[in-house]
Amino acid sequence: MVDASALGKRFELLEPVLDERLRRLVASAEAEALGRGGMALVSKATGVSRRAIRAGREELLALKASGQAVTAGAGRGIRKPGGGRKKSVDKDPTLKDDLNALVDPVTCGDPQSPLRWTCKSVRKLAAELRAKGHATSHRVVAELLHDMGYSLQANRKTREGGDHADRDAQFQYINAQVQNALAEGEPAISVDTKKKELVGDFKNAGREWRPQGQPEDVRVHDFKIKALGRVAPYGVYDLGENAGWVGVGTDHDTAEFAVATIRNWWHSMGSPLYPRARELLITADGGGSNGSRLRLWKTELQRFADEIALPITVCHFPPGTSKWNKIEHRLFSFITQNWRGKPLVSHEVIVNLIAATTTDAGLRVHAELDVSEYPLGQKVTDAELAAVNIARHAFHGDWNYTIRPSQNGTFIS
Repeated sequence: MVDASALGKRFELLEPVLDERLRRLVASAEAEALGRGGMALVSKATGVSRRAIRAGREELLALKASGQAVTAGAGRGIRKPGGGRKKSVDKDPTLKDDLNALVDPVTCGDPQSPLRWTCKSVRKLAAELRAKGHATSHRVVAELLHDMGYSLQANRKTREGGDHADRDAQFQYINAQVQNALAEGEPAISVDTKKKELVGDFKNAGREWRPQGQPEDVRVHDFKIKALGRVAPYGVYDLGENAGWVGVGTDHDTAEFAVATIRNWWHSMGSPLYPRARELLITADGGGSNGSRLRLWKTELQRFADEIALPITVCHFPPGTSKWNKIEHRLFSFITQNWRGKPLVSHEVIVNLIAATTTDAGLRVHAELDVSEYPLGQKVTDAELAAVNIARHAFHGDWNYTIRPSQNGTFIS
């Protein structure tokens, strides 16, 4: 990768011995050596305009064709000191200030600003400046923006939404619960639903190696294929074993489906790994099919706790912090990498791609298709909720609680 600062430094060292003509010739030679994109890079690093670089390139080609040598002071195009056309900012002192006012975020927050609800392209900025009486073009605007320290910027995901006052404290609490469980050799899992995926020959982000000029053809529009529908991969990640279990559901992503996947993990993978387990710890997001306020989530966990005769402790992440859930970057991210560029054409393909996911750290994943029906709109009555043997923790009992087994309607404490 070209170091623009080194290029600028090199040009700065040569500046004292370069006249106007040699300046554009040297800049043109640098741009030619860099190839595609070289002109923009050299112009930005040296301050030589693209027009001058293009003129220098034509001169270099002409000199090469004629076989003449380049000498300082030779040829045309060398102006006397102070000669040449004046810069726009020199002829129009208020141009730069007005441009800055248009692109400044605070000024553009003014409801009267004509650019408040538009994309601030250089052409629109130039048009607005012309409306203010400035004689300018989009090329001049682009050069001025670079000189003023502006550059094209994309959005960056950094905000988590409204921060809860106990956000950090909850992170510390979850970490302490997990560390204690792992130290005692107890199972600790992270759970969540991965992004739902359309099944069929649809475009999947990313690229994979194929014979040159032979990309795999996929549909132009992402309209659901009724016969195939969507899948909802619900994952269980074992924090101590670096192992994942994914239930690929073909019906609705409900709390019943979530607990069914955890149940399948326990009977097939969890119980053999932890035959002497005394408790199960689950870390989960605050929303979705395992939401902290979801009644069905708690009643289904009660049934599961009764089935395995173990207390189940659940710690939810605060609202808007789902990316901190370990399953996101220890399991789901690698699944996404593994199937990048591959159309998810069938249930079998999806299951196999998930199950084939591995990492250098030793991650292993099991995946199963779950074709059971999980209807929406299941109601949990107040009586059913009251029957849940739940003990809320002293710290944020809405996020942290333990559900203990009950037997014949009598709670086991």
